[in-house]
Amino acid sequence: MPNNEDEILIFEDSEKLSEFIYREKNKGKKIGFTPTMGALHDGHFSLIRRSLAENDVSICSIFVNPTQFNVPSDLVKYPRTIEKDIKGLRDEGCPVVFIPSSEDIYPNGSDYKVEVDLKGLDEMMEGKKRPGHFEGVVQVVKRLLEITSCDHLYMGQKDYQQFTIIKEMIKDLEMPVKLVVCPILRDEDGLAKSSRNTRLTESHRRKAPIIFRVLTQAKDWLSEGRAPVEISMKATEYLNIQDFKPEYFDLIDGHTLEKVRNTDHHALIVACTAVWAGTVRLIDNMILKGEL
Repeated sequence: MPNNEDEILIFEDSEKLSEFIYREKNKGKKIGFTPTMGALHDGHFSLIRRSLAENDVSICSIFVNPTQFNVPSDLVKYPRTIEKDIKGLRDEGCPVVFIPSSEDIYPNGSDYKVEVDLKGLDEMMEGKKRPGHFEGVVQVVKRLLEITSCDHLYMGQKDYQQFTIIKEMIKDLEMPVKLVVCPILRDEDGLAKSSRNTRLTESHRRKAPIIFRVLTQAKDWLSEGRAPVEISMKATEYLNIQDFKPEYFDLIDGHTLEKVRNTDHHALIVACTAVWAGTVRLIDNMILKGEL
C-alpha cells in the first residue's frame, strides 16, 4: 500500500501506482504527470501547478535514472533531497508522488531500450557531449509513461533538446499522451532555475546571469538582422569571461534542432547554450523568433 503523509499518496511500487491510476481513469479522471529526478525547485513546482490546473489527478515522479548518466561520478554526485522534495510537493498540493527504485523501473536488469527514429535530434548539441544520455532519457520516459498511463506529460522548456526528443518519441510510437511544455522559470537576475545552481560558488553565482543577458542580446541582434553565425560567435565571445567557458552557443530551428543559416527559412528559431561555470555545467535557451 502507498504511504500517506498528510493527504499525499506516496507510491514506491509501479504496479500499485498503475492499479491506482486504472481506478481513477475508470472514474473518468484526467491524469497529469511530471517526471523529475528530485532536488525540486520552483521550476519543477511550476510544472506541478500547471498539471494541477489542467487535470483531475496530478502525479510527480522522483527517480534519478542511472541510464542517462554517461559519467558514473555525475550519478553519484546528483543531489538527493527526498524529504525536502516531498514537503515541497505537499505544500504545492500535489496529491500523488511516485518514488520507485531502479529495480522497479528496470526489473531484473531488463532491457528497455526503445526502438525509435529520432531523426538525428539526439546527435547534436547535448548529444555530442553526452553520448548515450538521450537514449537513457527516452528509455525512462517511455517506461514512466507506460506505468502512469497519463493524459498529459509536463516538461520544462529549459531542457529544450530533451522535450523535443520526447515529443518525437511520442509521435513516432503513437503514444496516447499530450506533451505540455512549460516556460523557463528564472531568478530575479535572469538565471534559469536549476538543481545545479546550488553547486555554484558564490562568485560563480554572481556572474551566472551573464547567460541570460547574452541570450537577450542575441534576440536583439537577430531582430537587427545580424547573421546567425555572427551572433553565435559574438555570444560565445561575451560568455568567455573569467572562470566561465562556453561549450556551445547555437541558433537552431526549434523543430529540427538544425543550425540556422538563413533566418528567413525558419519560423521558430531558438538560441541554445551550455556554459561551464567553474565545475558546474549550466544550460539555457531562449526563443528568438516565433513561438512553441
